[in-house]
Amino acid sequence: MMLRSTSRSRPVVALGIAMILLGGCASLGPTEHQHAHARELPSWRDGETRTAILEFVQRVTDVSSPDYVAPPERIAVFDNDGTLWSERPMYVQLAFALDRIAAAADEHPEWRTTEPFSFVLEGDLGGLASAGEHGIVEIVLATHAGTDTEKFRSTVADWLETARHPDTGRPYTEMVYQPMLELLEFLRANDFETWIVSGGGVDFMRVFAEEVYGIPTEQVIGSLGDLNYEVGPDGPRLLRLPGIAFIDDKAGKPIAIHRSIGRRPIAAFGNSDGDFEMLEWTTAGDGPRLGVYIHHTDAEREVAYDRTSSIGRLDRGLDEAGDRGWIVVDMAEDWTQVFKASPVEQLDGD
Repeated sequence: MMLRSTSRSRPVVALGIAMILLGGCASLGPTEHQHAHARELPSWRDGETRTAILEFVQRVTDVSSPDYVAPPERIAVFDNDGTLWSERPMYVQLAFALDRIAAAADEHPEWRTTEPFSFVLEGDLGGLASAGEHGIVEIVLATHAGTDTEKFRSTVADWLETARHPDTGRPYTEMVYQPMLELLEFLRANDFETWIVSGGGVDFMRVFAEEVYGIPTEQVIGSLGDLNYEVGPDGPRLLRLPGIAFIDDKAGKPIAIHRSIGRRPIAAFGNSDGDFEMLEWTTAGDGPRLGVYIHHTDAEREVAYDRTSSIGRLDRGLDEAGDRGWIVVDMAEDWTQVFKASPVEQLDGD
């Protein structure tokens, strides 16, 4: 974990007021802190990883600590695919795009003889994989363009109501990681702003981010498609065009953070080398810093993958995390539960 201290001078009166508002939390003894920690992050096993996260938050929120960080600076950024919800066997947004290809095939007879669309219509996922990133981008652009932003939002919302994960049969919105939901809530309870910074399309993620993660739409950063402002018989609208304005991945993530937030985060969470620059940028700042990688090690409860994966590859990050002071979460060892409980499971547990 990357922790660097900076001294901050604070007026005695402000410190006293803060102590009153906090109910004297800063004066809790070791035993009381242990009991408080036992109630937080219940799906995280006791160990170095959980302890390091809890202690980081304690230090930056304790007004008597030299590592204290004022609430406006408490910003935590999270990748989405593979960090907050499952990205296997394919990105959820790609699954949406493939379904849209099938739904619109009759309107585009040329797709049946044009790659990569023909791969999708023939169910040839091997052929689609051979088309590479360019083919995937072409599919996403074709299925996301031509509608206004409001229609696109309703189309995504309708799809999420009925679409199911191919391996578990559960709604994609239930394929979220319970320990990460707990972490988001824990950080917000300690006056952190939690932001999504993902390579996924921003308009796609904004449909579900608030309901699923408690993250409002204005705190979602993602890749941007081209838009055009039009005024027609029904009034003004934003029309989605077949082009990419910005890809929020790798070095694009720090750029997007600067443009959208205007502050350097103090904590960053990712799962792949596509998040490397985001963690690097975050932990290079002054004061206490936290960089965390989610390592997919659990073949039994999810999927184990890292260095050679075509989705969510984690290679450089594994090599450099230790030297950079970043935490690597071992999903198999550090989490007692992986996915959010289904409504039936929640009822059974009551």
